[in-house]
Amino acid sequence: MTVAAAQPRTTPDDLTDETVSAYRRDGFVHLPGVISRTDAARYAAAASAARETIGDHHDGAIFTQLLQLWRHDETLRELTLNPDLAAIATRLAGVPLRLWHDQLLIKEPRNGAATEFHQDQPYWPHTGSRHALSAWVALVDVPVDRGCMTFIPGSQRLNGLRAQDLSDHGDMFAVAPELQWEQRVTVPLRAGDCTIHNSHLAHCATPNFTDDPRIAHVVIYVDADLRLAAEPAHPVTDPLGLTTGETLPDDHFPRFTA
Repeated sequence: MTVAAAQPRTTPDDLTDETVSAYRRDGFVHLPGVISRTDAARYAAAASAARETIGDHHDGAIFTQLLQLWRHDETLRELTLNPDLAAIATRLAGVPLRLWHDQLLIKEPRNGAATEFHQDQPYWPHTGSRHALSAWVALVDVPVDRGCMTFIPGSQRLNGLRAQDLSDHGDMFAVAPELQWEQRVTVPLRAGDCTIHNSHLAHCATPNFTDDPRIAHVVIYVDADLRLAAEPAHPVTDPLGLTTGETLPDDHFPRFTA
């Protein structure tokens, strides 16, 4: 009789100094089992239900993007506000954090479209931010052929770039041609695993070549003390009537305590 190996888990208590150092050097880290496979399946079911009631923000072939799940769905709110995940992110960032927003990123079966290399930060109207990072939690198994992510280690050191076109294979390299020659690391994930990446890190995802959807829940953490910039426009802040130069309001962007 063969006994299945227990799934590795990652908690704030067993996050090592070596892992923190690797994140700060490379701009990303793979964390196995930040949630259990049982919870991943529960959240995946909630994600599938949410897509029937929440409009697709991206509305394109690359992926389905559902925003602000924590304000619409009690089950997914648990994951977005998960204190262990927030504690891990805070340790990696080294500064107090608040929620920017969450999102479901779903690649349809055999969608045929890659998410091309890009940075996240240029899409956000932030100023004075010391650090921002995204926790990309796999709610289903994400092998290489289902749309897992590839990172360019160390590319988080590039800042001040314009936003890149997620549908254009060459756009990231048009603004940062030196990245064409850098090492790339592809990270397949089991359901419940997570990658956390710096907001300036160049990353991409392959098309989904399988017959099942790729479902990822992303929690974006930002410097709790950043201030709102005048641009770019953003669907999370634009409807709120906020004042440029002010800190984000806690009721829409809750702080996480260490």
